[in-house]
Amino acid sequence: MATSQIITVSNLVKDYFMGRQFFRALNGITFSAVKGEFIGFVGPSGSGKTTLLNIIGALDNPTSGEAIVLNKPVSTLHQKEAARLRNDSIGFIFQTYNLLPVYTVYENVEFPLLLLKKGNAEREHAVMQALEWVGLTAKAHSRPNQLSGGESQRVAVARAMVKVPEIVLADEPTANLDAANSHNILTMMQRLNDELKTTFIFATHDEKVISYLHRKIVLNDGRVVDDIMMN
Repeated sequence: MATSQIITVSNLVKDYFMGRQFFRALNGITFSAVKGEFIGFVGPSGSGKTTLLNIIGALDNPTSGEAIVLNKPVSTLHQKEAARLRNDSIGFIFQTYNLLPVYTVYENVEFPLLLLKKGNAEREHAVMQALEWVGLTAKAHSRPNQLSGGESQRVAVARAMVKVPEIVLADEPTANLDAANSHNILTMMQRLNDELKTTFIFATHDEKVISYLHRKIVLNDGRVVDDIMMN
């Protein structure tokens, strides 16, 4: 594994204000990650997992403290700079797949490359490679309503990986899958992590995911309460 540090989070605080009251979702989070890790933020609902993932993904800004992602301080990025960081270097996998129903599997996977203005030949090569990674080349022209839940999540993984990002952020990616499909998705992610050295970071409380992690960062009430290297 490479030792280059790609994420540094220092004393991160995130408050959500509701009228005169506020809720502190993150309360002094500090941790770092190096290239090629397979990490999970683990904890109960409301522990701050998704909030932390969103800040690392430049989808949200902290109230105080700092998250430096690929040498870029998230809190100082303008909207276009944050979008460029996401488009260029970060893949996202969501619990509910978020596939576009009117487009084929191929077109759903291709979408991030359109944002990067890749040429036709380059896009076609990258999409078919990503579909090969997840074992879905035969489904390239199917639409999402023709797929099983496991296949839909594999398309979501292919879409996240098609640009070969440096970081993939996965928010409860197996929550809607049975044990067999969860195993298939997670072993596939581990293989991509091993072959491409992409850093995977999960937000989860699913034991099926936790058993695959290389490192477990335990959150509770917006704080890191444990940071464990797994076997």
